[in-house]
Amino acid sequence: MLRDITLGQYYQTDSYVHRLDPRVKIVATLVYIVSLFVVDNFIGYLIAALILAVAIMRSNVPVKFIFKGMKAIYFLLAITMVFNLFLTPGEPLITFWKLKITKEGLKIAIMMGVRLVFLITGSSIMTLTTTPNQLTDGLESLMNPLKALHVPVHEISMMMSIALRFIPILMEETDKIMKAQMARGADFESGSLIQRAKSLIPLLVPLFISAFRRAGDLAMAMEARCYRGGEGRTKMKPLKYKQQDIITYVVILLYLCLMIAVGIIF
Repeated sequence: MLRDITLGQYYQTDSYVHRLDPRVKIVATLVYIVSLFVVDNFIGYLIAALILAVAIMRSNVPVKFIFKGMKAIYFLLAITMVFNLFLTPGEPLITFWKLKITKEGLKIAIMMGVRLVFLITGSSIMTLTTTPNQLTDGLESLMNPLKALHVPVHEISMMMSIALRFIPILMEETDKIMKAQMARGADFESGSLIQRAKSLIPLLVPLFISAFRRAGDLAMAMEARCYRGGEGRTKMKPLKYKQQDIITYVVILLYLCLMIAVGIIF
């Protein structure tokens, strides 16, 4: 299960999406996430699905590899849909005992489920096709105007990049610890919810120790290389927009305008 988490991983291959400027991919992901909350009808979600399908095909990342990351959010997806299904007031469709499924609840549950799936998949495409260094450079460039307000742009983008990079590392570490604890007789799957929560203590303690150790090693490595922040630092590969980036920006703008129009009309 833990190895199925794809968010934060990078899939190395050559594709149109991989060659895009990281700033374009970050903006495209943000626009796509916003567009999912602009519409609440079938036509809007169909357009979002088509755009997502095109992005997946142009990324050359196997569809199976992208969607296996959804296994990690099945529980969250189920809770979100169930809560919206039973706790939304409206016209009753099915009633049993003190629970009832309403027409409005069914619609909201489906919409929230689709939004969550599209949101995770769209974000995964960005991280799968962009290296942590590219993400750092892209975020720093996009937030560069905030330097006028004395915002530590370089440090913020660096922290976000490191956090994304550590997701697969910590997941792999968690998997190793779980297997080691299970070999010693630990049981993480049986018992009540409280018993399962208590059984996680032998897992969380060594995981936190390992995370702090890695953070300390990273800090020492940065100090040994005389890292003093982004002031005055140059880049080996400065970001420059190409023709394909401009075309992608135009497509993103047209897509957002179309989704806004669909949300208003329908």
